[in-house]
Amino acid sequence: MNLNFQFDGNMSRDVLESYLSRAVTASSLFETDTLEDDLRAIKRMGVKFIGRASGIWYMLENDAVHFAKSKALADAVHAQDPEIILQACVFEMITLRMNTQKIPAYVFEAFGKPVEDRCFRWEDARMVSENGDTNWSFPDGRDPGKCGAIPDLNRDEARMWFYYRATKYIDCGYEALHMGQIHIYTAEDRGMKKTYELFQMIRDYAAKNARRHKVLLDAHTHGVSVNGKLMFDYHAMPFTRAPLEHYEGERLVLVREGFSEGGENPNGWSGEQMPYLMEYDNWGGKMFGGTFEEAMAQRGRHQMARWQWWGYDQIGWFANQSEEVRNHFIEYTYRWTQINNPHAFFEMPFRRMLSDARVEMVRGDNGELGVNPYYQINNKSADCPMGFGQEDVMAACWEDGDRLREGYANPEHLIRYGCREQYDPETGFKLPEKVVVYGSFQPFVGCEENDSNSEVTRMYYVGDNTYTLSVVIPFAGEYNYAVSTYGTLSAVYTAHSYRAASGDGCKAHFTTPRDNCVVKFTFRYMDNKVTAEVVE
Repeated sequence: MNLNFQFDGNMSRDVLESYLSRAVTASSLFETDTLEDDLRAIKRMGVKFIGRASGIWYMLENDAVHFAKSKALADAVHAQDPEIILQACVFEMITLRMNTQKIPAYVFEAFGKPVEDRCFRWEDARMVSENGDTNWSFPDGRDPGKCGAIPDLNRDEARMWFYYRATKYIDCGYEALHMGQIHIYTAEDRGMKKTYELFQMIRDYAAKNARRHKVLLDAHTHGVSVNGKLMFDYHAMPFTRAPLEHYEGERLVLVREGFSEGGENPNGWSGEQMPYLMEYDNWGGKMFGGTFEEAMAQRGRHQMARWQWWGYDQIGWFANQSEEVRNHFIEYTYRWTQINNPHAFFEMPFRRMLSDARVEMVRGDNGELGVNPYYQINNKSADCPMGFGQEDVMAACWEDGDRLREGYANPEHLIRYGCREQYDPETGFKLPEKVVVYGSFQPFVGCEENDSNSEVTRMYYVGDNTYTLSVVIPFAGEYNYAVSTYGTLSAVYTAHSYRAASGDGCKAHFTTPRDNCVVKFTFRYMDNKVTAEVVE
């Protein structure tokens, strides 16, 4: 990929993908206490897109203070590198404290309403449900900024609130907005008609007022398309995992998934699949009380392994691993993302809230123990005394570039397998729709060992009698493999023979000389030829 970060107004696909290829998640960077070192790391690594840099879940301070802090961050970042895009968040949460925020005149005017001297009304913006499951708890004495509900974008008050917050971030210098879990707060907006109109209003505001006359919108979705026109510039989603119960430690592998809806992009160009970001998500830190060892003793290894990410949310698990495991998993995730979809990009964790999964560590300034409520990628130093130290491996990943994506990525359509109504041109023989590669390697890509019927290791038909599948094997070692059609073991194919075998005993082997190798399996059906190419 030839990186290009130049735009004004609409953004071409190559510019958008250039930014996504240099994206990090930096949650609430606007309130960091290590800004000087954060800016150093941003410059050193070549970051160009800073996700979640501002935004609120709980509304714990006056909006004037919040937006002043948000603007100060944007000014500092852009003074160092004016090409960087900062992203803010407008989440699926509104709190009682919105009742204290005056509605600016321009918001009424944008919605064609008479200007009033009043505050937003939480009661008129929230989702109403008979079973009450759209509200968060309201314990006695709780801060109104923490008492909230899901907004309902079928209601004017909620749309006005979203418009207000989006435009304020644009005024602060933010050129991207993450719109949270869109499928939750649009439940009453049939076909998302009103939401689509609202987002166009936000784009129109950005066209006049944004730094480069553009705001990028995304949400946690595989895509929203209305009459072939996409609601978002790109999509965003967390990873899915499978535990390695029988491997030392609390290890995980990522599971092949993901689809990013195609159509006409808001920037005017079209594609069968849109670019998207994948990230280590957070939703509460750890799910257990006490220490991990106590939880393991109480629940057992199997139950802990299957419980979220070993009892944590995604970033919580990652932060609580050793530095060696964190470094390994960053490289693994980067390679996995490139292999499993040529249009997916790994949004590296730069700063991420840990909640109850906060980590105790020795500080880099005074040698004393401290507790960091955030994961920070920075190398530990006096300027960032509780950095977790992954900036070197992250920089190395980006320096490695897109060679694996360009040479070995699976086809882009992750939901389309096999072939339909395909026939060998020489003999007229119909080719099988489902072909699976299986063996001892399967647990390391997220499925059961020797599962000849697995959807996870189902191969793609790429034409000319040929099926392929690329995987990332996280650990060096020797593995076996074979190929089955339609899951049956009555016709098994291996690299040992051009003839089909019966039963599960005959397998070929491959060796990965280092961790995180890519293996590309190829099967030519009419020739019965099976190969496994190992790529370091």
